[in-house]
Amino acid sequence: MSLTPTPDQPLVIVGAGPVGLAAAAHAVERGLPVTVLEAGPTVGAAVLEWGHVRLFSPWSELVDDAAARLLEPTGWVRPAGEAAPTGREWVEAYLRPLAEAPVDRGAVLRVGSEVVGLARRGRDRLVAQGREEVPFAVHLRAADGGEEVVTAAAVVDASGTWGDPAPAGADGWPAPGERGADVAYRVPDLADPQVREQYAGRHVAVVGSGASAHQAVVELAALAQETSGTRVTWLLRRHDADGVFGGEEADELPGRGALGSRARAAASSAYVEVVTGFRTAALEQDGARTTLVAQDGRRVVVDRVVAVTGFRPDHTWLAQVHLDLDGELSAPRDLAPEIHPAFHSCGTVSPHGADLLRQPEGGLYLVGMKSYGRAPSFLALTGYEQVRSVVAEVAGDHEAAARVELVLPETGVCGVGAAYDGEPSGCCTPVGA
Repeated sequence: MSLTPTPDQPLVIVGAGPVGLAAAAHAVERGLPVTVLEAGPTVGAAVLEWGHVRLFSPWSELVDDAAARLLEPTGWVRPAGEAAPTGREWVEAYLRPLAEAPVDRGAVLRVGSEVVGLARRGRDRLVAQGREEVPFAVHLRAADGGEEVVTAAAVVDASGTWGDPAPAGADGWPAPGERGADVAYRVPDLADPQVREQYAGRHVAVVGSGASAHQAVVELAALAQETSGTRVTWLLRRHDADGVFGGEEADELPGRGALGSRARAAASSAYVEVVTGFRTAALEQDGARTTLVAQDGRRVVVDRVVAVTGFRPDHTWLAQVHLDLDGELSAPRDLAPEIHPAFHSCGTVSPHGADLLRQPEGGLYLVGMKSYGRAPSFLALTGYEQVRSVVAEVAGDHEAAARVELVLPETGVCGVGAAYDGEPSGCCTPVGA
């Protein structure tokens, strides 16, 4: 049982990305006092960090219904058609206007406010008596280093996974030497002249096999065609490249399928060498050169390393509240069987809501990419349905919370298993979507 939000103890939403702002829109629509806390300097800060990357989902699947209802009276024009925007376009055309609409209806939005801890006020997680009778204490750190605690009746964690990229090391930990090596953990924005200069004429290693690796290999291969001396070594942990490129023409997300096909073409070009069975055991930095050492002793010496092996949820600031997470995916335990990438794609995951997302700590919910833990098969539509249900439950509308209002398209089947590459062979929307 959770407390009822009040102006002094509102519903607090952690993260002002697409799912967090959708949650705010649903809260405002239901008349709930709500505060949105964003660690970055602006709404959609994480999305802007991959703003040069194009989503797989079209505009028709990227706007939440409650958000649209909130925006339409302001004169906002909904982006039309089946075109897929870049992350930057998503922010500019949708998230920034959406950030203003809830505030105009009484919501509070605070950027530059990083949540560094969550507890019950006056109680650590060992104190059981009366926990759900007191509000949450949300510990904040501002950009200038200042600290404060705000109270909340309920908390929706929509903070995502962008801030915690997985390492190049094959066993899930940074390989010896990795922390001191020159490694980029994002797809480089080669349209930025300063970034482009760092890769042009260089030998670049790309570690990973998912959509981000596809994007990096495709863009670096294009750079190699334009600038002499640029070459790419694509390091795959699996023993062959079969399945790396996804469904291609058979993929029901055309953008994802097309990216897989472009990655296959790049891998077959003279500019890219594919190395299989390479499980990084160490990195050695020698001036501007980096050597990646495999478990079997092979060595690859490069100028730049791009490690794009997925993202992980950060639960450190939730250490003083009660969680029930799956040991493999780090997702809510009841949700984990529904989303395991060995068995499900985006379309085969049933729409779900508060019943699978609530935590033992009453009034706490994990939503969006954070709710999927290490499983990458996430669509924005799924997040919007999650927060519709969660906010309904916080408002006491249990009938609406239990109702399913979304039908997802089938988008192909993901798989890990024998691929043994640390991430699935392809699923469903790129980072942040």
